[in-house]
Amino acid sequence: MSVRGKGAWWQNRFHDMGARITAPREIVLDILHETDDHVSAADVYVRAHAINPSMGLTTVYRTLDMLTQMGIVQKFDFGDGKARYELVNNPGGKKHHHHLICLRCKSIIDYTEFLDDELEFINKTQTRLSKKYNFNITDHAISFYGFCERCK
Repeated sequence: MSVRGKGAWWQNRFHDMGARITAPREIVLDILHETDDHVSAADVYVRAHAINPSMGLTTVYRTLDMLTQMGIVQKFDFGDGKARYELVNNPGGKKHHHHLICLRCKSIIDYTEFLDDELEFINKTQTRLSKKYNFNITDHAISFYGFCERCK
């Protein structure tokens, strides 16, 4: 299922920020939409280059950076020195989730179990932190590190 086409959920962000919707940007969004993985820029580049051979790695990096700044894509560092990306909450896509990261094999598990309990606590904490430090919190990322079933 492509994210392209009229009425795509991210088009308003582009419009609001005065950014153009280009073919390379749409290709990167399609790739991120079609994968369940947390992909690196190199992973995106390999797939993008297969779709459009003239698309370079620099374009992929710039596009991912722009989409991250726009709040369309979230960038993660899971401690292995390799940035990974995924789309933020979007209609028909992944919903808010947290991560379990295996320290040995580097597998990443998205989980949504217990989120209601976690989010209740997090919302209270965010409210307190916002008040105490006069800080506008816009998002959070939670990752637990350990060993997966295969590696323990």
